Amino acid sequence: MASQAFFGSLVIPCRNPHSNHNASTLIRCNSVAEPLKYKEHGKPGSLPSNISNDYGQVTSLPGFSNTHNQLYERIPFQKNDTRLRIFSGTANPSLSQEIACYMGLELGKIKIKRFADGEIYVQLQESVRGCDVYLVQPTCPPANENLMELLIMIDACRRASAKNITAVIPYFGYARADRKTQGRESIAAKLVANLITEAGADRVLACDLHSGQSMGYFDIPVDHVHGQPVILDYLASKTICSDDLVVVSPDVGGVARARAFAKKLSDAPLAIVDKRRHAHNVAEVMNLIGDVRGKVAVMVDDMIDTAGTIAKGAALLHQEGAREVYACSTHAVFSPPAIERLSSGLFQEVIITNTIPVAEKNYFPQLTILSVANLLGETIWRVHDDRAGGFEPYSSLGID
Repeated sequence: MASQAFFGSLVIPCRNPHSNHNASTLIRCNSVAEPLKYKEHGKPGSLPSNISNDYGQVTSLPGFSNTHNQLYERIPFQKNDTRLRIFSGTANPSLSQEIACYMGLELGKIKIKRFADGEIYVQLQESVRGCDVYLVQPTCPPANENLMELLIMIDACRRASAKNITAVIPYFGYARADRKTQGRESIAAKLVANLITEAGADRVLACDLHSGQSMGYFDIPVDHVHGQPVILDYLASKTICSDDLVVVSPDVGGVARARAFAKKLSDAPLAIVDKRRHAHNVAEVMNLIGDVRGKVAVMVDDMIDTAGTIAKGAALLHQEGAREVYACSTHAVFSPPAIERLSSGLFQEVIITNTIPVAEKNYFPQLTILSVANLLGETIWRVHDDRAGGFEPYSSLGID
């Protein structure tokens, strides 16, 4: 059923796609031309009318009700200040609409279409001369098309004389290719960073990069925000006894992330799954470091792709006596056969965020989707207003 996760004094919207009730959020949603509403069982709605797309299958919009609850008093935006513009690509228009709704703005009008041969055409439908422009476009699958669309959007804004262009990339594709692990490999993360910079972006806003060092690949400022607070507050709302919790890293490389997660869950104990990767998307679980017997295990990772690592880890946790297993991840890539593995009964709940849109065909009963729109919207505000992010409830925004 629908849930509400509390993040400081702000309510973060979250939903379970298999809820039997209409979901509604409790965030402020002012000055939106087309109020959105959830449909039965969390089914997606339609593409916003201010995004023109001639390509056919474009991610559709789940929405939320037009409420005006005064839940979080923030520094108001001057409505006559036309310097801030937000445009959405076609990769995740629902998240873009939620961000704009949180900020009390309308998405900018933009035309994006594909020619018969697959070439991408972008035209801004309004002036951005002298404006601070934010382009929301994750480079999720199809990664190459969405990346190219982002580059062309940046180029269109640069040629339209935008003052500042910020690429808001909730999910940064190619981030796993961040180093050479074998001879004669490419470092695609650096290449993509160069492409975004050369296209004309002045700044990048990303959420949960696969590795923090990827920020160093950019020669422009990078604001790196974390989706952990959204997931943490949702878990806190489940009232699981802290003595029963154990946070599990699915591999050695994620220990730092899991340790930070555990510290914020009443300093819960930590366990580590020892994994060997024989090839891309092929992993073998060796053993478990730590005690999970009788515990509620919370597996934490930055992304779930084919779900091989996290599913094998969950099976091991059950073998070692874990009472329940939760999977928590910011990015739901969900490449086949991820859905089969995640819905096989190994997990009490799979908690993700909406940095990547989840197709309706990929819904399953254990899936819960949390929104990072408020997190990204607040970050955009602070960047635009030249304000730091070092105080609650957004102390981890990563803005200097």
